[in-house]
Amino acid sequence: MKFHPTPLTTAKLIELTPFEDERGSFARTFCQREFEDAGLPTEWVQQNVSRSRDKGSIRGMHFQKAPYTEDKLVRCLKGRILDVIIDLRADSPTYLRHHGFELTEDSGTQLFVPQGFAHGFQALTDDVIVTYLVTNFYTPEAERGVRHDDPVFAIEWPEQVTTVSEKDSKWPLQELDCPVRV
Repeated sequence: MKFHPTPLTTAKLIELTPFEDERGSFARTFCQREFEDAGLPTEWVQQNVSRSRDKGSIRGMHFQKAPYTEDKLVRCLKGRILDVIIDLRADSPTYLRHHGFELTEDSGTQLFVPQGFAHGFQALTDDVIVTYLVTNFYTPEAERGVRHDDPVFAIEWPEQVTTVSEKDSKWPLQELDCPVRV
C-alpha cells in the first residue's frame, strides 16, 4: 500500500498495490504494520456497507460528536463515487475546508477520514456499493450532520442531485460566524 497526503490535514488516500496473475489480482486493504508506520489507526470496531441505486444520490454529510468521534476507512466496491470530507476541527489549519476524491471499483483506492471530519458521497453511477471501517461504534445520540447543499461549504457535486434522505435534508444550515464544530 502507498499512503498519500491530501489537501486536508491528516486525511490520506491509500493506493492499493495489487498482485496480478492469470486468475486476476490480489491486494491487501489493511495491514496493521503498514497502518502503524503511516500513523493511522489499527483498531476498527465496525464495518458498514451501503448500496445506492441511483446515479446522483447523496449520502451524508455525517459525523459523530465527541466523545464518539470516529476515523473512517472508505472504499468503493462497485461503481464510482465522489467522496467528500469537510474538516470540522476548530484547531486545524484546514478548518471548514472540504475536498472531494473520486473512488472507483477499478482503482481500489481507499480514503482515510480522520476524526472530526464530516463525510459523505455522491453516486456517479447507478448501483454503487461502498464499504467503510470505523474506529467507534455507531451512537445514535451522537450522530450529527451538515447539509450537502449548505452555502457555507459550497460543495460542487458533479452530478445533478437525485436522492437525499429525509434526515440528511433536514440538517440545519450553518452560519459563517458560528459554524458547526465536532
